[in-house]
Amino acid sequence: MMNGYEKHSFDDEPEPGSFVKAFDAFPKSKPQYVTRTAGGGKWTVAMALVSLVLVWAELGTWWRGTENHTFAVEKGVGHSMQINLDIVLRMQCKDLHVNVQDASGDRILAASRLQEDATNWAQWVDNKGVHKLGRDTHGKVVTGAGFHDEGFGEEHVHDIVALGKKKPKWSKTPRIWGRGPADSCRIYGSLDLNKVQGDFHITARGHGYAEFGEHLDHNAFNFSHIVNELSFGPFYPSLVNPLDRTVNVAENHFHKFQYFMSVVPTVYTVGHSHSASRTIFTNQYAVTEQSHQINERMVPGIFFKYDIEPILLTVEESRDGYLTFLIKVINVLSGVLVAGHWGFTLSDWVKEVIGRRRRQQSQGMIGNEKGSYHD
Repeated sequence: MMNGYEKHSFDDEPEPGSFVKAFDAFPKSKPQYVTRTAGGGKWTVAMALVSLVLVWAELGTWWRGTENHTFAVEKGVGHSMQINLDIVLRMQCKDLHVNVQDASGDRILAASRLQEDATNWAQWVDNKGVHKLGRDTHGKVVTGAGFHDEGFGEEHVHDIVALGKKKPKWSKTPRIWGRGPADSCRIYGSLDLNKVQGDFHITARGHGYAEFGEHLDHNAFNFSHIVNELSFGPFYPSLVNPLDRTVNVAENHFHKFQYFMSVVPTVYTVGHSHSASRTIFTNQYAVTEQSHQINERMVPGIFFKYDIEPILLTVEESRDGYLTFLIKVINVLSGVLVAGHWGFTLSDWVKEVIGRRRRQQSQGMIGNEKGSYHD
């Protein structure tokens, strides 16, 4: 008691020691004035789920970036082009000839520039004719031939550039363990060719070229083959090309395999607003294949016919900076909060209107219009 009056504490007065709260620009409701409802909890859960989905979608869009594809006439004149080959044939190495004949008339003895290793067919494919070599810790097949889930397909440019920066290296041929004599030959390596239309072919000894005393018995022909790697330009073993991991089996001795390739020089560029761009120069190619049995007057073998397109494809990927991405996420969350607030308010108003009508209908059934009962 003080001077006959009790000291009362009013709800609208700030609590002792909370002087700052009295000047809060966003005053909060008192706990006794707040009613927790099941509907409010449901809307909160729904808003959280929607926010999570939208933020995840925004993150995916940011990670993929924006790709721009530009075609232009290739500037400058290139005189040479590297070709990378890793192929296994079901014949002895001594019975094979690997040559290149291009449109300029040059004939290149590719066998002298490529490496040949004896191997066994069973080490590369299973009984169903499927490539069976395992993968290393990076997901690449142990041959080093470039079998990877990433590559020139539907992958993002930043993945292609990152894989292309890996150090190129040809792996060793698997050792022959208790499988008898070698029945196949692995031919692999890189060589420089003229940057013109050409024909890279593998034929049998004494067939296709007039060589005295080098004729091979026809029963030794078996041009079944596995293409581990076939690419043009710098050797990027982690990038997949259309013919990589191709297994083709010859059904007879005189069989001719033809691959028609259209090579397009390609530049992949990744640019970020917060870092320098990264670029790799490579080549893509489209390929069609024909294989059929031929008669003994024709030359069996494997023929890769390639043509260089006079265009340059530039694929550039750009991605927003971290601050821009953060602002977009904040906008998404703000929009969800506003929409959720209006949704909760409208649903609460609808429930109130429906409840009021139901109460009026109930009163009308048991009383008159004034609410009094009949005698």
